[in-house]
Amino acid sequence: MASDRTRCAALVGPYLSGKTTLLESFLFATGAINRRGSVKDGTSVGDSSEEARSRSMSTELTPARMTYLGDDWTVLDCPGSIELVQETLNALHVADIAVLVVEPSVSRVLTLTPIIQALRARGVPYMVFINKVDTLTESIPDVVAALKDAAGTPMFLREYPIADGDTVVGYIDLASRRAYSYVDGKESEEIEFPEALSDEVTIAREEMLEVLVDFDDAILEKMLEEEIPEAEEVYEKAAKIMQDGDIVPVFFGSAERSHGVRRMLKALRHDAPPPEKRAADLGFEPDGEAAVQVFKTFHAQHSGKISLARVWSGEVSDGQTLGGTRIGSLQVMVGSQAEKISKAAFGDVVGLGRMETVRTGHVLSAGADSADASNWPEPLSAVYGLAITPENRSDEVKLTGGLQRLNEEDPSLTYLQNEDTHELVLLGQGDIHLQIALDKLRSKYNVTATSNRPSVPYKETIRKPVTHHGRFKRQTGGHGMFGDVVVDIAPRPRGSGFEFADKIVGGSVPRQYIPAVETGVREFATEGPLGFPVVDFAVTLTDGQFHSVDSNEMSFKLAARVAMTEG
Repeated sequence: MASDRTRCAALVGPYLSGKTTLLESFLFATGAINRRGSVKDGTSVGDSSEEARSRSMSTELTPARMTYLGDDWTVLDCPGSIELVQETLNALHVADIAVLVVEPSVSRVLTLTPIIQALRARGVPYMVFINKVDTLTESIPDVVAALKDAAGTPMFLREYPIADGDTVVGYIDLASRRAYSYVDGKESEEIEFPEALSDEVTIAREEMLEVLVDFDDAILEKMLEEEIPEAEEVYEKAAKIMQDGDIVPVFFGSAERSHGVRRMLKALRHDAPPPEKRAADLGFEPDGEAAVQVFKTFHAQHSGKISLARVWSGEVSDGQTLGGTRIGSLQVMVGSQAEKISKAAFGDVVGLGRMETVRTGHVLSAGADSADASNWPEPLSAVYGLAITPENRSDEVKLTGGLQRLNEEDPSLTYLQNEDTHELVLLGQGDIHLQIALDKLRSKYNVTATSNRPSVPYKETIRKPVTHHGRFKRQTGGHGMFGDVVVDIAPRPRGSGFEFADKIVGGSVPRQYIPAVETGVREFATEGPLGFPVVDFAVTLTDGQFHSVDSNEMSFKLAARVAMTEG
């Protein structure tokens, strides 16, 4: 269905499935760009950064505005590497619909599992685009069968392939039974229905209707009465059921040759839900006061910080104050190219310039003095780390500043100073993720850092309970020093930390000296017999002796260290 509001579609899928090429074909078909670029040549809209071009892969989310048949769209091209999945999660939070781009390979279907799980978790309806069908090695029905098993959601072909050997050269619309032939770079041409495929098309159409009848009584009644539903009814019912997330339609084509691209654009235009649905899911009123949510942060070398946001309610103007922060500039984006605008309406995806205190996930509204991120999921926890150091020691401040900005751009990328090893550790989702970050430090912030495996922060502990006696005695010309303690040392469960207790009876160790005993134990624990911190143990002070003249806090602290050293 057409919409007078801007809708947002996320292109998701595994590495090498062809998402960026599909975006390029979308933009060229809609006139958003006048020359079609190439991922291989490094000229595509989706791979404009140095890091993306050098790897021939997307390294971060790319927004692109386009208009098709009078409808405005923002398409979010998401990287395919599983190590960069935080970008996909952020995009799905604001998308009305997703297009899952896959290769025509049964073995590659397993790589879709984390993406399908993310689609379910975010509650985003989606359709599938089987790409690269101009070089088929496996049948499309076999790929769809594997997809069904992986998805766990009813899935069906919306079209049937017309093949010439190992190449799909056209398709048959299963609702209308019309046949079309692909034309490179152009819209498909209608052709005479190939009667040789009549039986196969009939079976595929019945399979499609069998999926729909589980969710629509009207179609079920017609099927029971052996009536054939009209094409328009099938289109409308399928769109509604898909918008509810109950079914997944499957299309196919070749993004490289623009086969099936306009077909996908028409399917998106007709089937994608309006932005009001996603806004309601997140608790926003489209006609309320102005509110936006930031879902991606960029730091551009010349224009500074850009907060990519979706307008969830009202209208936003350049220079307006939202969440207590003034908008420095308002822009729409096609890849790295930005066009300044004066206003943005509900549903639009816009870049907010120079909002320095704003972070990814923040909701900024006209009626609030501060940002709110209560509906934004926590970023992924780090699973991999590298110890990094700047090549030039004078760049330490620049390195920290660059890391802070990279964390703003990608919250799943963090860093810390390890207290035990004194190393600066960069943390993320894997080696690819961290190498991209190091490349960004060099290209954007002029900081070259070397990386190594982090040193292992070894810990010490004990394996069985022991009792030890410690005495510290020193006699000088004046007052001496005397402290005597008996301690029980016992292991504790892993991760439970240190515990100190005393069971002194009869004042064998005066109360004022007991804290000094604990201090001595804690100081010992910072560096055990092997030189590493001692963890997960308990010490109980059970007995001791003191001297009325020579005992003091230092004496008992040192006595405790003697007891621990012997332990």
